[in-house]
Amino acid sequence: MMVEVSPEPVPHIAAGLFAIFLMVLILPFKVRKVEENLEAFFLVMGIIAVTVSGFWSVELVEEALRDPVSIGGLPIGIFQVVLVAGIVIYKFNRQIYSGIIGAMNKLGLRAFVFLMILLLSLVSSIISVIVTAVILSEIIAAMPVDRDKKIKITVITCFAVGLGAALTPVGEPLSTIAVSKLKGEPYHADFFFLFDLLAEYIIPGIVVLSALGAVYAGKASSRAEIPEYAESLRLVILRAIRVYMFVAALVLLGRGLTPLVIWYFTKIPPYILYWVNMISAVLDNATLAAAEIAPQLSIMQIKSALIGLLISGGMLIPGNIPNIVAAGRLRITSKEWAHIGVPLGLILMAIYFAVLMLEGLAHV
Repeated sequence: MMVEVSPEPVPHIAAGLFAIFLMVLILPFKVRKVEENLEAFFLVMGIIAVTVSGFWSVELVEEALRDPVSIGGLPIGIFQVVLVAGIVIYKFNRQIYSGIIGAMNKLGLRAFVFLMILLLSLVSSIISVIVTAVILSEIIAAMPVDRDKKIKITVITCFAVGLGAALTPVGEPLSTIAVSKLKGEPYHADFFFLFDLLAEYIIPGIVVLSALGAVYAGKASSRAEIPEYAESLRLVILRAIRVYMFVAALVLLGRGLTPLVIWYFTKIPPYILYWVNMISAVLDNATLAAAEIAPQLSIMQIKSALIGLLISGGMLIPGNIPNIVAAGRLRITSKEWAHIGVPLGLILMAIYFAVLMLEGLAHV
């Protein structure tokens, strides 16, 4: 049985959890050993957070062990997808990379990148963000561009995929939770609820991000050749294990820091909460959605909360599943991701904030 959160803040617990949150936010950028062992660091921080909050239970341990290998009760999770896809690509990398490079040579690099980001972002809401993350990682790995461009394209694509996956409840955990919490009165949320609510904001954003990715890709200097596949089977298996550890760690960290969310963040006015939700850059945004989204909220409040969470998730590696998978496959460090993700995220947050404010004023 899960432990309930005290209705009133407990000062020493709040102080301890806030200190943990600051360490999670700062240490990956300041301590090289932490940056190189991000999964283990988050796991330790998650264990400490749950201990400080006093939330240990058999159910929580089972959830942390189960979530990386199960989605919605089905025995298919991010661990199996990453492992099986990695083994398939290890065995058939020549044929897979040949198809990617062939399409790239026919379309041109910029057009290829634009269509890749656009299509993957839109289908992620159907095939799930996990499968999409594995596909985008291998496509970008095969691209004939330098490392700096690969990082930029990866971060931009993960922002777009994170947005697109939220259009249906099967795309990602945040959308599943949002629909589940709003399925009763007064919204009666169904499969298309989030699409109807957010598509007019998300799809233009995906198009803009697709164009931005194409601009960063530039032009290929010559006809692309099939790259050499450098992954060993050991690395493929190790990456799947690291992803498992990361997801389990985020379950513990999200649960451990839940008191902070309930005591402080849920009492913040919607337009301030929009910005405060940037903490989903380091926390599981599904945990925040579970705490914040409720049928008592207005449509505008729901929009603000969800859009803030979705954009913030792209800023740092722990913020979303595609970030974790892509950073692991392409060996992108926390600093490298943040160098692109934080400025881009802040710009997107500001643009969407202005749009939501104008819409809110129009309905006054």
